[in-house]
Amino acid sequence: MRILQLSLVLGLGLIASSATVYSGQTPANQEGWINVKNLESGIALDIRYATTNNFMGEKIYDCAECYLRTEVAQAIARVHRALKTKGYGGLKMYDCYRPHSAQWKLWKKVPNPQYVADPRKGSMHNRGSAVDLTVVDQNGKELDMGTGYDVFDKKAYIDYTGHPATINNNRKLLQETMIAEGFRTTRTEWWHFSYTKKSYEISDFQWECK
Repeated sequence: MRILQLSLVLGLGLIASSATVYSGQTPANQEGWINVKNLESGIALDIRYATTNNFMGEKIYDCAECYLRTEVAQAIARVHRALKTKGYGGLKMYDCYRPHSAQWKLWKKVPNPQYVADPRKGSMHNRGSAVDLTVVDQNGKELDMGTGYDVFDKKAYIDYTGHPATINNNRKLLQETMIAEGFRTTRTEWWHFSYTKKSYEISDFQWECK
């Protein structure tokens, strides 16, 4: 296996990237990565950056897949099962692992670290340890979280106090179930969670589309 170390030439100068690209390979072929659907087929996918239904209004990924680091994927599977035992349908994923090159596309559109991680530092998504998701009922309908996905508004903040009790309870359900499995919240995005039990390097894997 040929491993290439990348250096990214930025407008502000030459910055060494911590990303490692495995030439000619995809995460499915690499130890330490799991396609979440292979681990838990009941998890729903709505990978928005594989469509034009996102804040960019353009397709960023060639196809919709949800890859995560092994420990992260296993934690997500446990969250999904915990929700099902409580009478819900489980999880729906909006975004999972995000190649580092895709992070630059998002940053170009919204160069605000309050909403998009600076690619010079890298996102937890680029490390395969962050997820954007929600909860669905037994019919596959998303629970009301007060806003849609990728809404850059204070109503999406987890500490926004203007929502009715039903929405607050839905958010509490998601947060408590995720935190129990080692994830932390992000103040400005109710849908975003990062895994805290292990650290990973930035990656620029490009998965295969079948």
